[in-house]
Amino acid sequence: MSSNKTISAVQSVLDELLPELHAKSACDKFGLTREWFAVILIEVGAKHAASASENEVRTFFLSLRVDELALARACACGNNSAWEIFLNRFREKLYQSALRIAREDSAARELADTLYADLYGMNLREGERVSKLASYTGRGSLEGWLRTVLAQEYVNRYRRTKRLVSLDEESEDGVQFRAPDPEPARPSDPRLAQATDDALGLLCSEDRMVLSAYYLDGRTLAEIARMLGVHESTISRKLDRLARALRKQILAGLGRRGMSRRQAEEALEVDVRDVQMDIRRSLAQERSPGAFSEKRVEARVREDPG
Repeated sequence: MSSNKTISAVQSVLDELLPELHAKSACDKFGLTREWFAVILIEVGAKHAASASENEVRTFFLSLRVDELALARACACGNNSAWEIFLNRFREKLYQSALRIAREDSAARELADTLYADLYGMNLREGERVSKLASYTGRGSLEGWLRTVLAQEYVNRYRRTKRLVSLDEESEDGVQFRAPDPEPARPSDPRLAQATDDALGLLCSEDRMVLSAYYLDGRTLAEIARMLGVHESTISRKLDRLARALRKQILAGLGRRGMSRRQAEEALEVDVRDVQMDIRRSLAQERSPGAFSEKRVEARVREDPG
């Protein structure tokens, strides 16, 4: 569906649902108008409800945490009342999450403080405010989204530290000999890359973070579980579910791009390396690439054809 048609479909459904959604959002307590909230909902709907039917768009809007969406976006705009409510509700929870991740008080406070700065936003020369809260879409709880952002910041710090350590190790004994770079893999069908991008784009921020930590960084199940404050088995089940869902979505995307079911399955089975590279590239678009385990991706992409 073209962008204009998508926005038109979203707008049509929103015209019907806006009074209900605006009332649930409690925007009035921040002095924010229905029109302001409608712009945000159109943005969210156009991004995440592309190619959906009107019923699916309606279901999507009704599933949003519109009260938390309004709170987050009001904070991103610099609304003091919203920010005060946000701090009262989430300050202690953020610190406790940071402590579970960092396991040390001073490191946890530093991690939480860094996130506060990113959430509050910076004022640029032109006066434009930039806040991470502007990327919250209401899909899932705001608390869960904050835990994901906090964990991602921890992962980013780990990557930066790892890169610095690697550079120090390389320079210790002067110029080091290294194995020649492997020959580049042959280019895959561009439709496979496009279908992979689309499939990953449908995932929520927490799912993308889990995939990045596991596939790009080589983090263990236990490490990811600790970052998100859940049991290791929960992460294992999530990865299995995501692998099956990704395979299903990629197959569907290839079908929409003119491949038969058999051709699509062969595209995944004949050269799994291409799928690995597409997944890695897509996940790395928003983050610096880290370590990558091809064997784990291959095992999961090849599994259960359902």
